[in-house]
Amino acid sequence: MSDTPLSGIRVVEFAHMIMGPSVGAIFAALGAEVIHVEPIGGDRTRTLLGSGAGYFPTFNRGKQSICLDLKSTDGIAVARKLIDSADVLVENYRPGAMDRLGLDYESLSATNSRLIYCSAKGFLKGPYEQRTALDEVAQMMGGLAYMTGPPGRPLRAGSSVVDITGGMFGVIAVQAALEERHRTGRGQKVQTALFETTVYLIAQHMAQMAVTGQAAAPMPARISAWAVYDVFETKDDPVFIGVVTDSLWEKFCALFGLDDLWADESLRANNVRVQARDQIMPIIREVVQEYTRDEIINKLEGTGLPFAPIARPEDMFDDPHLNASGGLESVDLVGGGETRLPLIPIEMNGRRLGVSPIIPDAGQHTSSILASLGYDEPSITALVRSGAVE
Repeated sequence: MSDTPLSGIRVVEFAHMIMGPSVGAIFAALGAEVIHVEPIGGDRTRTLLGSGAGYFPTFNRGKQSICLDLKSTDGIAVARKLIDSADVLVENYRPGAMDRLGLDYESLSATNSRLIYCSAKGFLKGPYEQRTALDEVAQMMGGLAYMTGPPGRPLRAGSSVVDITGGMFGVIAVQAALEERHRTGRGQKVQTALFETTVYLIAQHMAQMAVTGQAAAPMPARISAWAVYDVFETKDDPVFIGVVTDSLWEKFCALFGLDDLWADESLRANNVRVQARDQIMPIIREVVQEYTRDEIINKLEGTGLPFAPIARPEDMFDDPHLNASGGLESVDLVGGGETRLPLIPIEMNGRRLGVSPIIPDAGQHTSSILASLGYDEPSITALVRSGAVE
């Protein structure tokens, strides 16, 4: 579509799993042409089970697919020609893999000086850079798992948050490089990494140590900045409630008839309430437990008090806000069936940005991509017969 922000930008993606494909997924949503390069037989991510079953449809819809044998001379020749046509290359293979294929930045920039080469790795340059890393490895190494679980029980976050956030930083780096290319005419290599992304995410806890002289406690055992900032049991399902200003404390006490707490003028300052948390929280928990979850939500709606029902991922399909605002788009699943998945969480000119709802079959666009590179029908047929492409 010509009216999308990145229309005319071609991204070639040598990537699998989440971090690399998430870079391409965001570019696809912004209107770039994204070509997902898969091995012969297709990306192994397509057939993952369990928690991996949603990876491919989430991060690869709206892309084109070409299957190449990168171990063959002809396959590498096609890859080189494809990269020469690209504005951006994204890769998240193991350290050194692209170099061994002759697809390193130095080699590729010799024939495409405008190429922006984005490597999504486990680590940036340093002693760890040759290690293989996954989201969970980075969460454990970088302190995020320690902060998520109870004391002594590190727990990874319930989503591939580092993969996805690392991919976002990759997009930011590429966007900055595109802007610099407007001025210089040259591309460059940029890199994003799981470990450094994790450390950036826990920077606030590092700063807390620097400011207070005390190490941050894991989130389940932390001393919150606010006294009332927790999950509360109701008659049926739990709900989160936060009271984050002194004026909201007044409103909260009035809403729930906490006259005795409001009458104690010493509790009208947040920091005093934090110190008196053991005194006031049992009282509040007892009062909240007299209501159902829906009654609490109806009571707090429109008050300015932060609150949230405790939802599960599958609840998002029926979320009234997402459905009313168009936050989910219909997606045709490979093999049949349809679902709805989230758009990228931004608006531009008052509209949400979606991608094609089609998840490509492995090699679905191989012939059309080869034709766009100048290969004629006999050449394409020969490449297919040789096994270099599929």
